[in-house]
Amino acid sequence: MDFPFLSVIALSPIAAAIIILMMPKERGENSRMLALAAMILGLILSIYVYVAYNQNLPDPQARWAETLMFVEDYKWIPAVNIGYIVGVDGLSATLVLLTAVVGLGGVLISWSIDDRPREFFAFFMLLVAGVHGVFIAVDGFLLFFFYELAVLPMYVMIVIWGWRERREYAAMKLTLYLLIGSFFSFIAFLYLYFNLPAAGVAQTFDLRVWSEANFPFAMQRVWFMPLFLGFAVLAGLFPFHNWSPDGHVAAPTAVSMIHAGVLMKLGAYASMRVGIQILPEGTVYWMPFIILLTLINVLYGSFIAMRQRDMKYLIGYSSVSHMGLVSMGFATMTLVGFTGAGIQMVSHGVMTALFFSVVGMIYDRAHTRSMDELSGMRKALPWLVVPFIIGGLVSMGMPGLSGFIAEFPIFMGVWQGSSLPATPSFLNLVPANYYQIVAILAILGVIITAAYILRAVHTVFFGEYDGEKWHDMRPILPIDKFTLVMFCVILIAIGVLPSVIGPIVQSGMAPVLHRIQEAQQTMTVLDSVQVAATNLLSWLGGA
Repeated sequence: MDFPFLSVIALSPIAAAIIILMMPKERGENSRMLALAAMILGLILSIYVYVAYNQNLPDPQARWAETLMFVEDYKWIPAVNIGYIVGVDGLSATLVLLTAVVGLGGVLISWSIDDRPREFFAFFMLLVAGVHGVFIAVDGFLLFFFYELAVLPMYVMIVIWGWRERREYAAMKLTLYLLIGSFFSFIAFLYLYFNLPAAGVAQTFDLRVWSEANFPFAMQRVWFMPLFLGFAVLAGLFPFHNWSPDGHVAAPTAVSMIHAGVLMKLGAYASMRVGIQILPEGTVYWMPFIILLTLINVLYGSFIAMRQRDMKYLIGYSSVSHMGLVSMGFATMTLVGFTGAGIQMVSHGVMTALFFSVVGMIYDRAHTRSMDELSGMRKALPWLVVPFIIGGLVSMGMPGLSGFIAEFPIFMGVWQGSSLPATPSFLNLVPANYYQIVAILAILGVIITAAYILRAVHTVFFGEYDGEKWHDMRPILPIDKFTLVMFCVILIAIGVLPSVIGPIVQSGMAPVLHRIQEAQQTMTVLDSVQVAATNLLSWLGGA
């Protein structure tokens, strides 16, 4: 029997959480060590899975089921064909590694928490387990199980350890948005489940079977949006985005890191895996409209971030803008755009984890996040200057860093999307008419991003230093320095050596694109036949 790498990665945090909760209250220090051990174990195994997959990339023409590695397939509830099925493709292997890195950083940043540390680390472990589980799930029911497991600890952690002024409001808002979104996705998923025979496959929750199903176009057109948007709420897609900045602001630092770093990617991943991959004709029909929503994401998030004076709100709205680029990459329906979207998930995940780490360290010492009150942090906290600037340059998409490797392919994909074949679409939108305009306007978001990032850097770090106000600042701890260096190295490594991530992400996106291309061909043929039939009837009527 092969070693169950993925099960250990996903379930070891749950085991750690159970053990932590069984510990006596006075042994809170042990909870930190156990959480750290679980994260280190997960990171080591995630690196192994990533490297092993990268060394054995599947054939570019392979179907999705053929690209999965480290598969574990066990019967769970045979009566309704629910199984414990896990596996990874190129994209999910990358996101599992991202979760392990950000999770480890979250534990390290939270090391000094002294308010109920046992419960804090237990819930944090459950949160990490839920995210891991979604990325490795190959069974649809299992995916929803882990999805809810990832959402519910967020509420508890924000309410108990969040910012007192906003925590209850933010936690309730976040939970309602995400649970309502998942409700609509689950309803759509169940409807499709009971109609699997109409798609030519047996009733099962195995997503490998679903990925080969051919649902009728009329069904895909109706059910794609609730299935896709239900998950895209978690990705912060406009107009269901405004829960996210409030959640960022109210959450403790580690939760903000997980929230922006991997939880929003969970929504993007699930919308792609369960929405786009399963309903490709629905994707082709709706994406010319969805790309307009993503453009609003990019521009609206940037403009609102420009107006923020609270550093967490600035990063929160910046995340709305950058996650809009992920969905925009999907809307290109091109391999280059899809690949850029996958890399953007990783780049933005590490970048926001870095940003929130810096802001958390400032807040813990200055007890404020207001840029109007902060000034001269370059002298007070010199260790934070370079990491924040690196994060800012990544956010701006500067060459040599991960942001450029992610964003440039997305813009190229949008530009290339103008040559997509004309197919039936919502409101009869034709990509050739406006996709290039979308690309140009999206680039404007990068310019706005540069403006608010440079303003934040100048105001917070290079403003006038008040020695009397900040003279007693606690220094940055070695454990915090390690976390900052780890995130910076990853962002630079991806930018300098894109080959470490590009091919593996592309291998995970290729099967999805094949489904979309097949749908485009089918819909183009059907549309041509319909036009020919209409012309014939018109001619006969005229005759």
